[in-house]
Amino acid sequence: MIQDGRILAPLDVAAFDETVYRELLAGPEATAQELAERLGCGPDRLVRALDRLRARGLVSRLSGRPRRYAAAEPDIALDALIREREQDLTRLRTAAAEMAVLYRRERVGQAGAVELVTGRDEVARRFLRLQHTVRRDMRMLDRPPYALAATNPVEPGALQRGVRWRAVYAPEAIEEPGALDEIHALVAQGEQARVASGIPVKLAIADADAALVSVQLEQATTEAALVHPSALLDALVQLFEFIWAAAAPLAATTRTSPLTEDDRRLLDLLLAGMKDDAIARQLGLSTRTMRRRMKTLLNLLGADNRFQAGAQAVRRGWL
Repeated sequence: MIQDGRILAPLDVAAFDETVYRELLAGPEATAQELAERLGCGPDRLVRALDRLRARGLVSRLSGRPRRYAAAEPDIALDALIREREQDLTRLRTAAAEMAVLYRRERVGQAGAVELVTGRDEVARRFLRLQHTVRRDMRMLDRPPYALAATNPVEPGALQRGVRWRAVYAPEAIEEPGALDEIHALVAQGEQARVASGIPVKLAIADADAALVSVQLEQATTEAALVHPSALLDALVQLFEFIWAAAAPLAATTRTSPLTEDDRRLLDLLLAGMKDDAIARQLGLSTRTMRRRMKTLLNLLGADNRFQAGAQAVRRGWL
């Protein structure tokens, strides 16, 4: 997630702590007093931030007096934190599977907490109704396979009504023909879009009143569960929020920058974590040509890898 120019928010690193870490990355080792002066903040606040960063393995305290601090190498320190988050996601996927088992066992199907919806047309009708009834907050986990057209005629109207519409897309969803252009168009109208791998279910939550969740993923959506206010609905909301916090931004903004529209599309796909072959297909290029363009983009940003490219683009205000 890149939020308000931040890179480390998905790893639960506070905004001020990230500022301190970036300052250490950009300059030489320093004392807490020197850092406080450079950042224009109080030394006590600075020391607390350094302690938190040390606990996360992002900063080291050097020997000697006065105490000096140095940033840990990002590719090593951040990789360890990312692995921790991946383990959390694995536990969430296990919990989602357990909830699915509970649902199938109960098979409520009447006026209880869970209502079984069968048939592609009926699932589509309930999905459209859910979107029409949302008033404040729409949350969606989007992944193939699809039974309906990729375009969504309801969302633009909801965005105009002021609905906060958040969607997390699986990388496979972006590979669908025309998907990235459609998402960019929705983002331009106000959608907040991110991408995350390993999305366990297809999910749509309207406010905190109802959710439509897929029952099977092996085939196009012909069976879903409509979940009414209950502990299960609360769990689905928490599942979405956890995945949202860990997800990466999908659509680049259109701020003035040296990046061309093609560069922004390529950077979007790189940040989405898509494989080289999939990116090449999206851009209508050969894999070799795509890699050549990617190398040119990394050189423009002064980056050695995808993570650094995203960080540099945000730092320069290009995302």
